Amino acid sequence: MTPAEATQFLAAHQIKFVLAQFVDMHGTAKTKAVPVSHFEDILCPGAGFAGFAVWGLGMQPNSPDFMAVGDLSTLSIVPWMPGFARIVCVGHVHSKPYAYDARFILQQQIDRLTQKGWALNTGVEPEFVLLRKDEQGKIQPCDSTDTLDKPCYDYKGLSRSLTFIEKLVTSLQAADFDVYQIDHEDANGQFEINYTYTDCLTTADRFIFFKMAASEIAKELGLICSFMPKPFANRTGSGMHMHMSMWEGDTNLFADDTDDRKLGLSKLAYHFMAGLLAHAPALTAICAPTVNSYKRLVVGRSLSGATWAPAYITYGDNNRSSMVRVPGGRLELRLADGSCNPYLATAAAIAAGLDGIEKQLDPGEPWNVNLYDFSNVELTEKGIHTLPQSLKEAIDALVSDDVIKNALGVLADEFINLKQMEWVEYMRHVSEWEVQRYLEFF
Repeated sequence: MTPAEATQFLAAHQIKFVLAQFVDMHGTAKTKAVPVSHFEDILCPGAGFAGFAVWGLGMQPNSPDFMAVGDLSTLSIVPWMPGFARIVCVGHVHSKPYAYDARFILQQQIDRLTQKGWALNTGVEPEFVLLRKDEQGKIQPCDSTDTLDKPCYDYKGLSRSLTFIEKLVTSLQAADFDVYQIDHEDANGQFEINYTYTDCLTTADRFIFFKMAASEIAKELGLICSFMPKPFANRTGSGMHMHMSMWEGDTNLFADDTDDRKLGLSKLAYHFMAGLLAHAPALTAICAPTVNSYKRLVVGRSLSGATWAPAYITYGDNNRSSMVRVPGGRLELRLADGSCNPYLATAAAIAAGLDGIEKQLDPGEPWNVNLYDFSNVELTEKGIHTLPQSLKEAIDALVSDDVIKNALGVLADEFINLKQMEWVEYMRHVSEWEVQRYLEFF
């Protein structure tokens, strides 16, 4: 889109304000509303922000302005906010892309692929929980009749939330999302909306837009749309499975029908996947970046019979208990959840995969059994390793992994320091569980 085409677009849609949008280190959308008469300012020099006010930008109160410079290819309407448009920005300081900006970090990893003539396509499966608060202020599924122990794909659970779903899907479609299916997931109040894959940068941009839309449309209806990984202890958590395939022009470089392992993957795909597995502990810190994330990545079962979350550093054919599932011609990384920054998660995955390609790593043989059934002794005997089971374990792994740290660049130390602080705060927090268990016990 050219500036002239953008002007026509804004006029045709009667846009009054444009949201200059970027994300902080956590992947949370940050914006300024710019009157359409000053739209070109977003393109040059950019919308100005005080970077110290935003998590993870490596700035102080005396630092220069963080200028959010818009990418014209991302201009779209904001259907749930009539008269508003949104443009995705990359942070600049002193007229140069800023090394702490998450989108720029991903662009740098994409440049590594471009130099080889490759492009990574991704598609994500955003899971979320639709909630309400009861009279005591406690969260409950939005539909009080959504109480089945095994509610996945339940017709009633889906139909009784159609007001929200229809408004969300209609809004996404108006912003050129190709939504192709919606279902009730395995937890009460949990849903998933699928839309088609595209290049990995656009997919990350769209995931942020998806979260913006879902949260605000839910609020309009008096509900809460949460991407928290594990809001209920006895129910399955919410993931953000990432499907990946590498392309050279119109050729899928990950697909090969002559694969000896019968998974339909090329040697390039196996090397890339081996990189994901080799760097899994550090990758977990980026893809599952909260204390709560590790309530999802657990060994064990939920009320419905399974957690549906990976706990083991393995891959398999159609094995949803593995970290990487192979649906055919692509890889499904099941590690990430909705609390991740999609730009950083994708950048880290590219770096891990490229390391596997450059070193020609082999992932070993696939595991096509239910890994949840193995005992700890059996796992040890078979050489199957478990993913980090706490944020601290994952951050410690990240500290020791130069490949993933180098992918984040200067942001790595900022990320590590902030997450170490988060872990300390969590460990010092006195929970209701502790009060109930210990207050009168001793």
